[in-house]
Amino acid sequence: MEILKVEHLSKFYGKGDAMVKALNDVSFTVEKGEFVAIVGASGSGKSTLLHILGGVDRPTSGKVYVEGKDIYHLNETQLAIYRRRKVGLIYQFYNLIPILNVEENLTLPVLLDHKKPDIHYRNELIETLGLQDRVKHLPNELSGGQQQRVSIGRALMNHPALLLADEPTGNLDSKNRKEIMELLKLSHEKYEQTIIMITHDPELALHADRILTIEDGRIIRDEEVKA
Repeated sequence: MEILKVEHLSKFYGKGDAMVKALNDVSFTVEKGEFVAIVGASGSGKSTLLHILGGVDRPTSGKVYVEGKDIYHLNETQLAIYRRRKVGLIYQFYNLIPILNVEENLTLPVLLDHKKPDIHYRNELIETLGLQDRVKHLPNELSGGQQQRVSIGRALMNHPALLLADEPTGNLDSKNRKEIMELLKLSHEKYEQTIIMITHDPELALHADRILTIEDGRIIRDEEVKA
């Protein structure tokens, strides 16, 4: 079942000779439960694309359908609800709240949506992420790898339609990089989570089901990863 459809998406900055075409007529679809990696050099447009899919930045033109709805036909209030309920974001630098412990960081997205957290699901995530002995720790008491585990759990708490990962291993050493990729694959398999991951590392991209290569704001390749 198709969960994401992008049609003729463009994002331009500036005017005239100074115009920068960050995205230029991008179209693709993603099936529910698919793990897609988007690769490209710095400045290719991949982060701009992720921000638009996440409802963080509006396109110059084109459409983004998530579960059949064009998200840029929503007003600002509706778009904020979309970001809270339909998108889980994982950043390179974790973006945890420093005064909240692991449990509190995990449940924050649910509380912000004025809902009661599913404690059973939260505890299951804590166990899956291997954070059982860190639940009362603050972010500055965790390693980089542990902080990124919390970031993954926080992104999954609302059962998002899309899990968007922006260079999720870019700030980690090789050991933690491998562990975080295994956790992303586990969330993909265990929870049938749809994942779109931005990376400049072709080796990490091979963990996905499919790789989109973006160059100068255009998708130049769309290929399945062979097992």
